[in-house]
Amino acid sequence: MEDIDSKTKELKTEASELMERLKIADAESEIKVLTAESKASDFWQDNKKAQDTMRRLSTLESRAKPWREIKNQINEIEEWLELDDKSVADELVQKLDEIEHKLEELKKDVRFSGPYDDCDAIMSIHSGAGGTDAQDWSQMLLRMYVRWAEKNNYSVNIIEESAGEEAGLKSVTFEIDGSYVYGKLKGEHGIHRLVRLSPFNSDNLRQTSFAKVEVMPKIDKPGAIEIDDKDLKIDVFRSGGHGGQSVNTTDSAVRVTHIPTGIVVSIQNERSQLQNKETAMTILRSRLAQLQLEQHQLDLKSIKGPNQSAEWGNQIRSYVLHPYKQIKDLRTKYETSDADKVLDGNIDDFIETYLRLSLQPKTQGGQ
Repeated sequence: MEDIDSKTKELKTEASELMERLKIADAESEIKVLTAESKASDFWQDNKKAQDTMRRLSTLESRAKPWREIKNQINEIEEWLELDDKSVADELVQKLDEIEHKLEELKKDVRFSGPYDDCDAIMSIHSGAGGTDAQDWSQMLLRMYVRWAEKNNYSVNIIEESAGEEAGLKSVTFEIDGSYVYGKLKGEHGIHRLVRLSPFNSDNLRQTSFAKVEVMPKIDKPGAIEIDDKDLKIDVFRSGGHGGQSVNTTDSAVRVTHIPTGIVVSIQNERSQLQNKETAMTILRSRLAQLQLEQHQLDLKSIKGPNQSAEWGNQIRSYVLHPYKQIKDLRTKYETSDADKVLDGNIDDFIETYLRLSLQPKTQGGQ
């Protein structure tokens, strides 16, 4: 039983260290607070806030549950060891092997040690050069990320979208909620290039299209990114677009400008002015957090506005559908010929390869 005792202590120490690095105790504390909030009698009076709380609770639970189970399993083994019952030795060895295997799988989460890696993600896709083809490409990318989220049991919420004149999307902003979503998707940030035979011209010529994908950590708590009210210009105006007569009769749309960086966020998704302002502020905080990471600045006053031209030159991945099929990441050099599978949401190989590269020392070609 000494070997079993030694192995148990070893796994307990390893699990404790990993839980500390992943701040599982903080997650458990937040779960308790949010669970208490959800039981309040007036919880569902603010439907949007309640839904956000339940999504956050689900994310935290999926993160903490496997660690909670491992901790309980180790405690059970320790209790059996105290009884010194040799008849259960084989069973305990089997349980320890199972725990060790689970730990190996959960170790992957340690890759997400960035300041916002455990956050949900807000993504924006903007069509670039390529006209209608580029707008169609934006919609294809949206479908790819939505399918990826569905395969991982993550929730997706469309915040804003602007339809193309003929097809596709000029732009779309959406959020994906789930465990370590930002940590997994941050490598998707950049320019995505599509080469294919165009379905939108009579000659069926080969067309190159571009779309810009922005990935930001969802920062919905005001205290996480402190913004001085004096640095904000807030305008309200009447919503346009779909939604019926009521859309155009009230000043419910909100435009928030962050004066120091020039970042502008407009939300007019037919909700109340207050809800639109809250959504706009969440996106603004998220964009500022992303800029902090990109520019390595701790002080918001030192952050420069987003450099659009530089971003448009930041091509990260090429999707070729004609004259051959190949999708290649230009940073990691990972490529595949199974383009249909990737466009159907199977992007985990690209994500994993990027994460491995980003963990390498810079002298070895890491990010």
